[in-house]
Amino acid sequence: MKTAIIHYWLVNDRGGEKVLAKLCEQFPDADLFTHVCDPAVIPDSIRRMNIHTTFIQKLPFAKKLYKNYLPLMPLALRRLDLSGYDLIISSESGPAKGIRKPAGATHICYCHTPMRYLWDLSGEYAKNASLLQKIGMKLFLPWLRKWDLWSAAQVDRFIANSQFVADRIKRIYGRDAEVVYPPLDVEHFQTLERDPRDFYLFFGQLTAYKRADLAIEAFNRLGLRLVVAGDGECFQALEKFGGPTVELLGRVSDEKRDELYSKAKALIFPGLEDFGIIPVEAQAAGCPVIAFGQGGALETVIDGKTGVFFNEQTADSLCAAVEKFQGLPALRELEGELFEAACRENAARFANPWKIPA
Repeated sequence: MKTAIIHYWLVNDRGGEKVLAKLCEQFPDADLFTHVCDPAVIPDSIRRMNIHTTFIQKLPFAKKLYKNYLPLMPLALRRLDLSGYDLIISSESGPAKGIRKPAGATHICYCHTPMRYLWDLSGEYAKNASLLQKIGMKLFLPWLRKWDLWSAAQVDRFIANSQFVADRIKRIYGRDAEVVYPPLDVEHFQTLERDPRDFYLFFGQLTAYKRADLAIEAFNRLGLRLVVAGDGECFQALEKFGGPTVELLGRVSDEKRDELYSKAKALIFPGLEDFGIIPVEAQAAGCPVIAFGQGGALETVIDGKTGVFFNEQTADSLCAAVEKFQGLPALRELEGELFEAACRENAARFANPWKIPA
């Protein structure tokens, strides 16, 4: 069976690329198509594939400014020649599913999320956009939404990375989706020895919707130590915003990440995530999670047992959750060993071998 995998862009190594790496493992002979590829930042498991790029790759500064070319991506996808393929798997949180499906082929879309910047979070993205980007969004957003709905109708089967995303697929596209959680190396994190110290951890890409700013504001108020690990477009602004108890490390190695999971008192997870791999990794390492109580966190964190939820994306709400966490009996009893055991047990639910039903 001749298989094509379509992934939106290959310019970093995040959760979407972890799923893609597993798809490449499941379909080692597949051809991989993407808009833009930076071989320097992708893992070997993806780099070894037969990778084809759309014409977006040839546009000026595409590896950095790929999002500016979003209005051209529907055309780029339509120009892909997929004749002869029996199975097409699109991996989408950016434009990937809008291909021309050959007659007789099956198209499965593994949807990390319906594109946030077209739907639920379009206003949030606009707040942080440049003037040129804001003009572009105003001009192209209605058309891109129509195209996105059209392309969803061409998919034979949707697979969602969480029930939260499955619900969004139903609401936006009117389509049902099977839930297959992202692949997680739970076993690795369960081997880490827990040695909690006196700091909290924010770990993730520093983009607006991750809400690291909210974590920093709360810990500036609380006067408690917060370590921020990760890099992204908001790094410099957040560095200026952080008070004396906030430390920004930038991007960290896997070894440093493991050390932070082992030593953090708790992970702070203030964004609205579609699934959220990082809270599961932290819990597998025995580290509890203080999370915004919406989205994928409701499927991965157990309030009062493996962490604490806060109900509003405000500094007041997060501060109250941190104070509640510090007063929980499980944290005091046996120096948090009850939390550790519950976290590791909860994370084990996501340790199953991963593949998509094709």
